[in-house]
Amino acid sequence: MLLWTAVLLFVPCVGKTAWLYLQAWPNPVFEGDALTLRCQGRKNTSLSQVKFYRDGKFLHFSKENQTLSMGAATVQSRGQYSCSGQVMYIPQTFTQTSETVIVQVQELFPSPVLSAIPSPEPRVGSLVILRCQTKLHPLRSASRLLFSFHKDGHTLQDRGPHPELCIPGVKEGDSGLYWCEAAPEGGQVRKQSPQLEVRVQAPVSRPVLTLHHGPADPAVGDMVQLLCETQRGSPPILYSFYLDEKIVGNHSAPYGGTAFLLFPVKSEQDAGNYSCEAENSVSRERSEPKKLSLKGSQVLSTPTSSNWLVPWLPASLLGLMVIAAALLVYLRPWRKAARPAEFTAARKDTSIIYAEVRRLQPSEVSSEEVNIRSRTPQEPLGDCEEVLC
Repeated sequence: MLLWTAVLLFVPCVGKTAWLYLQAWPNPVFEGDALTLRCQGRKNTSLSQVKFYRDGKFLHFSKENQTLSMGAATVQSRGQYSCSGQVMYIPQTFTQTSETVIVQVQELFPSPVLSAIPSPEPRVGSLVILRCQTKLHPLRSASRLLFSFHKDGHTLQDRGPHPELCIPGVKEGDSGLYWCEAAPEGGQVRKQSPQLEVRVQAPVSRPVLTLHHGPADPAVGDMVQLLCETQRGSPPILYSFYLDEKIVGNHSAPYGGTAFLLFPVKSEQDAGNYSCEAENSVSRERSEPKKLSLKGSQVLSTPTSSNWLVPWLPASLLGLMVIAAALLVYLRPWRKAARPAEFTAARKDTSIIYAEVRRLQPSEVSSEEVNIRSRTPQEPLGDCEEVLC
């Protein structure tokens, strides 16, 4: 009885006495390290029915083995770990639980960042340097990182010690999505950078302007379409349309291609020399002008010495007619004042001649006298002004 009482006095209180210990190594733990957990009893006490937990959740069970290999540590391996097991304390066994151990898996190096120098939008023919930037943890600075570069699913440079890749004389075909990868030499950790879009900027070629309308020259009310197209040039491209030197519309092409302007002919002022302009971040080019003529009219873009009088000719004729009418109105009273006397004299002369003709016999009058006398009264009747009045 006394012996049994003495044994009970030495029995540990479950959950109160730290009979189990959990160890995690290496310490500190970095990405890629082989993480190992060991659950052991106090003073190497025999232990069985071992269970491992992470963040309060069951992780692994082993009847005899007190060690658990977690493999290569990752950032996801972080957590609060503990273990439990049956401790043999003669003549009884007791289930004990270890204290919680916090495992911090440190980052060996941050994910790399890819940059393009001097710019991710270089001009054709320029030099571009791709730089993959990252850095090892100071406690692992003795290790060495290897870098590789990739574009659109294929490898440009396999694992090497240089964090930069030079592309001399870039072309339009060098545009695309780039990324890089970093990994420690002999290690299992690999990290990729976010993708970087490189867009090589090519100058625009000289655009071509096309006029679309009916088979004949358009008239007022007809529709006219202007089509502007450039064969080369990096988008986005801004197209502008001009009538002579006045801008009449513009269109943005974010993905390149062509642009058009559709408008109705409102008046003869819509006729003239049309052109278009293509512009991007590198260059600007203007097309050859195309002349738009309207039905029944001529477009005179530049007055010359031979045709500048044409618009003034109707006005000049109208002015002359006004002056002539004014002179007629001014002179008419004078002609009316002189007409009665002339008319009376003419009638008197005619009566005398008629009487003389009747008095004379045909044989007594010569042909010369008849002609002379007949011409005298006809002179006043030959006046053009008298007929007009």
